[in-house]
Amino acid sequence: MNLVCFTEEKSAKEMLQIVLPKILPNECCLSQIISFEGKNDLDKQIKKKIQNYNIPDTYFLILRDQDSAICTEVKQKLLSKVNESGKKDVSIVRIACHELENFYLGDLAAVEQGLKLPNTHSQQSKKFKNADNLANAKQELKKITNQKYQPISGSKAITPHLKLDGSNTSASFNTLLSGVKKLCTI
Repeated sequence: MNLVCFTEEKSAKEMLQIVLPKILPNECCLSQIISFEGKNDLDKQIKKKIQNYNIPDTYFLILRDQDSAICTEVKQKLLSKVNESGKKDVSIVRIACHELENFYLGDLAAVEQGLKLPNTHSQQSKKFKNADNLANAKQELKKITNQKYQPISGSKAITPHLKLDGSNTSASFNTLLSGVKKLCTI
């Protein structure tokens, strides 16, 4: 079986290229990750992209940031488009609450290792204990890294160090991982 992923941005593509090969079962291969030019582009094109993808045994992952919208509404709109494509049984939608950088703030050790920073922030501090609660994750990540974090290069540097065992304090990251594993065992 093949997995095709759709992301709203290149930094999410970089993250998935590193994470997915580590978690996919042997019978599932990552065949393609398509990044769009932002959430509006993804929202506009996703139905047609999935609908026109006619390779047998293909499964689909759509990953999009919540940003300032209501998570359940964002997910429901994308699910409607997936349903209209006729491929709802082989697709999942995952929302990064609030944005991709929340995944990284959920594993500060990975941030520090990837960006070669001193161990200065505690994952158990109130701010980082539930990384999905941070509505300004990108700004927070830049702040705690003294502006060293940049979306694409930061994703490439941090992602190899992310723990994939459910210990990340970003529930949306853990949900992404478990959803992909479940999708690939249908």
